[in-house]
Amino acid sequence: MKRALEIALAVALVPFAVPVVLVCMGAIRATSPGPALFRQARVGSGEATFTCYKLRTMRTGTGDVPSHEAPASSVTPVGAWLRRLKLDELPQLWNILRGDMSFVGPRPCLPSQTRLIAARRAHGLYAIRPGITGVSQIAGVDMSDPDRLAALDATYLDEMSLMTDLKLIVATGLGRGRGDRVGA
Repeated sequence: MKRALEIALAVALVPFAVPVVLVCMGAIRATSPGPALFRQARVGSGEATFTCYKLRTMRTGTGDVPSHEAPASSVTPVGAWLRRLKLDELPQLWNILRGDMSFVGPRPCLPSQTRLIAARRAHGLYAIRPGITGVSQIAGVDMSDPDRLAALDATYLDEMSLMTDLKLIVATGLGRGRGDRVGA
């Protein structure tokens, strides 16, 4: 049932998201060289890798590293605004439609984040799809603390329900929580 509701919600949101994404893409291209859409390999359900789509918030040439390991100077001014408003996540509606992601679940990590992958494996988190938002994001815990992150994300496995998902989505929409911090 969760999958059917997510597809219906994603389909309903796409007509509203597309114009916003196009405006954001124009702002990205007007203020920094490089593509507006960012694609990156991430680890998903069953530890399979998939291509995650986002609006680019960092300067072209920033290494393929977790956000907390990237220098703070790599975030563009428009990117900072997109991250604050969480608009950079809108292209992930495509990941939801493809079945790579859910609205709610652990944030997908990079294949190079082996400590986080092992911690999530130990907690059984690869049995579910990663999400755009989740328990850790609302709690303000990012990927710089992999063991704490995996343990907190694992609480979702016990609390997973439509009501829990709605609460987390609403909390995200109201600006609670934060994205992954960017390094110093």
